[in-house]
Amino acid sequence: MRMTAPPPRYSLWQLTAYFLRLGALGFGGPVALVGYMHRDLVEQRAWLTEADYKEGMALAQMAPGPLAAQLAIYLGYVHYRVVGATLAGIAFVIPSFLMVIALGWAYVTFSGLQWMQSVFYGVGAAVIGIIAVSASKLTRKSLGRDKLLWAIYLSLAAVTVITQSEVAWLFIAAGILVWFWRAPPAWLRWRGLSAVLPVPLAHAKGLAGFFDLALLARLGLFFAKAGTFVFGSGLAIVPFLYGGVVTEHHWLNDKQFVDAVAVAMITPGPVVITVGFIGYLVAGLPGACVAALGTFLPCYLFTIIPAPYFQRYGKLRGIVAFVDGITAAAVGAISGSVVVLAQRSITDLPTLLLAVAAGTLLWKIKKLPEPVIVAAAALIGLAIYPWMHAVRG
Repeated sequence: MRMTAPPPRYSLWQLTAYFLRLGALGFGGPVALVGYMHRDLVEQRAWLTEADYKEGMALAQMAPGPLAAQLAIYLGYVHYRVVGATLAGIAFVIPSFLMVIALGWAYVTFSGLQWMQSVFYGVGAAVIGIIAVSASKLTRKSLGRDKLLWAIYLSLAAVTVITQSEVAWLFIAAGILVWFWRAPPAWLRWRGLSAVLPVPLAHAKGLAGFFDLALLARLGLFFAKAGTFVFGSGLAIVPFLYGGVVTEHHWLNDKQFVDAVAVAMITPGPVVITVGFIGYLVAGLPGACVAALGTFLPCYLFTIIPAPYFQRYGKLRGIVAFVDGITAAAVGAISGSVVVLAQRSITDLPTLLLAVAAGTLLWKIKKLPEPVIVAAAALIGLAIYPWMHAVRG
């Protein structure tokens, strides 16, 4: 059981300011964002311990909702409880939310974002390099030399690449496997591991389509469902949103949805903030607010409610083993998602060179700010894409 924690080495204002900055400047999606939190809060500033971070990662993977936002909420909870969790979550999300509102206004006012293709052409490729470097660092830090964790990591990476989605129940199964292997419960020891098989969690089905309510109510229900039943990151929520927004409700067409995802990729903060852009296109500012609230409120509740129990019992051998298993599975899925996203963003030689250059620069120049790379990639995309498009045409 966890001993009484020492006083925090940082103020609530410092923590809020950090997440406000990360939300405003943190590019690269959930993989990069959780990597930045580890680098900044654990390694460089030592505000939080490795155990705090691993517990937050495990809880974020076990509970539905966007990975990076949940981790930010949990890290805010560690020393400042509900107030810290609330301020950290709001500070992390609000900058990118305001950005997508502004882009949504421009999109509606000027009948589309013609320059978006050019910008995303460069930024999407550079982001792959950023994510790859972050995933590599996170892998080496989380797994060490444990062969079982490496086996789980490789298995989840392969499953993610093959299925191009995150299989949520495998995270839980990985945690149970490591728990039973390292610290089997007393009732299991005489029976052996062969007596236990992981049981897949049923995929929840949404009910929003059955309610004949006003548009905002239907938006709120749909995005609350997205926040409640989708695990992991933007990799999982994008196909879920497409099925509801385009196929089921016909709120957007294919081009508008692709533009919404592109907006999320070129703005900092969580990729899931694309829900704000979608909500704006459907119902203006109220729609954006309802969509964002519906998506992020469930993950907030799923984080702060179990957080005290994670802190109280997080040092038990069985819990530590379970956390290690889920962490290995999560990092494997994150690394697999790099391959999936690369297949969509790297489409020719210039994008391949951009991705390699971005990753190499970050690897060699430790203090190079990611926004500098993203800005440069956007300018390169604006310069190259029209020429490439003309050549292809």
